[in-house]
Amino acid sequence: MKEKAYDHLKRLILSETFQPGSFLSERQLAVRLKMSKTPIKSALERLESEGFIAVSPQQGIVVQDLTLDEIADHFEIREALETFVVRRLAGRMTEEQIARMRMNLEAQKALVERLDGPASLQLDSEFHSLWCQFLGNREIIAAMGRLRDRLYRIISRVNARNPSRMHEGYEEHVRIADAVFAGDGDLAVRLVEEHLHSGKLCLLSLRQP
Repeated sequence: MKEKAYDHLKRLILSETFQPGSFLSERQLAVRLKMSKTPIKSALERLESEGFIAVSPQQGIVVQDLTLDEIADHFEIREALETFVVRRLAGRMTEEQIARMRMNLEAQKALVERLDGPASLQLDSEFHSLWCQFLGNREIIAAMGRLRDRLYRIISRVNARNPSRMHEGYEEHVRIADAVFAGDGDLAVRLVEEHLHSGKLCLLSLRQP
């Protein structure tokens, strides 16, 4: 029940059913999810530790959004992890792994052409997580999952307000994949850096006053 409560509340936050700045209460959440307060409290503690909510005696439970500094920090960590991953994978992928990545890119292309932002974002997340899965480092997989979850809502807003970014992001993904498949680690690293830099600028511009 604790895991179920956590998954449900996290989906409500990521979908912005619970928008940043909104106030929550254990009692109302228990009623909404038809659970006792015990799993709700456990889920809220976990969400607080992951930065999705803040709990204080003065304000209660508040849904959090990333600050400009936090966005920049997240991208710095992603750059360090993702450049390491693509360099290690360059020229070492199996045919099955290459085929799996090509399937993702083909699906991305179809969704981008339809400007299907939510579905495209899911495949965008999968594209980045697949590299980590192929490398097989469980700590990197876990860290990347946390980073992507924290950025999900803001990336979704960028896609909604600037659909052309979906096309640009897809083209950047294709170039990164081609470099890794070809075994050019240096080029793959440079393309990942450029891709993440472009994404960071889009997200930061959305948050500027």
